[in-house]
Amino acid sequence: MKPTLLILAAGMGSRYGSLKQIDQLGPSGETIIDYSVYDAVRAGFGKVVFVIRRSIEEEFKEVFLNRFGDKIKVDFVLQELDNVPEGISYSKERVKPWGTGQAILVAAEKINEPFIAINADDFYGVEAFKAAAAYLTRISDLEQNEYCMIGYQLKNTLSEFGSVSRGICETDPEQFLQTVTERTSIRETGGKVIAEEKDEHIELDPDALVSMNFWGFTPTIFDFLKEKFRAFIEQHANQPKAEFYIPVVVNELIQAEQARVKVLTSTGKWFGITYKEDREKVVQAIAHQVETGQYPEKLW
Repeated sequence: MKPTLLILAAGMGSRYGSLKQIDQLGPSGETIIDYSVYDAVRAGFGKVVFVIRRSIEEEFKEVFLNRFGDKIKVDFVLQELDNVPEGISYSKERVKPWGTGQAILVAAEKINEPFIAINADDFYGVEAFKAAAAYLTRISDLEQNEYCMIGYQLKNTLSEFGSVSRGICETDPEQFLQTVTERTSIRETGGKVIAEEKDEHIELDPDALVSMNFWGFTPTIFDFLKEKFRAFIEQHANQPKAEFYIPVVVNELIQAEQARVKVLTSTGKWFGITYKEDREKVVQAIAHQVETGQYPEKLW
């Protein structure tokens, strides 16, 4: 059974200033999403499911629906603020959905096979897709709670133009994830990498392994997410900015010994867009990959 690619594309790009999911960055007008789908096709994925919001649905489908439909199956699912368990009310000040954990959960009815979940605005490289696909296709019926992720060095994932959110990872000698700690405000300052947490400044190892939200799961994750999301929403419904992060859920599952996560490494280069100022560097990085023959000048 071929794995599925789940692309989390419902974010509104508040720090970017526009709908970065459809920003043309490649030499023939390609978006980062185009490169992710292209790499997934090369790695043997059979379907791509997009998590989007109703407010961008028409524009998003206009750009992507017919672009690669002859290369891979394409489907869509909506992530909305009101995708919450029945009987739950939430803060009227809330303006956006509940984070990456909810984004994966809303795709439950679309996915019945092993899958990877990635951000729409991160460029991961084909090696990451190949590594995850190879791992997921080896999982047997007895290993349904064994997941994977692609890890990157923290120093290679920072932005010059502002803070970023990263999941800081610790692994055991067999490269299984032991803990993942979500840090929501990381920046390089004075030659050091600092996480700003409330009134505390925490210095981080620049070589630390981090999650860039490239996760490999089996469908068993959906039952866990459903349970964890209800508990989260009951506790945080009145907090207008609370986020249901997938690394937090993964960490809880590991600590409860309900799942294992193999940390895979990629020789490819990660890059992504958080701020508008990141754009030019991404354009240059893609152009270099095209010039060196890693991608054709026109993908589709």
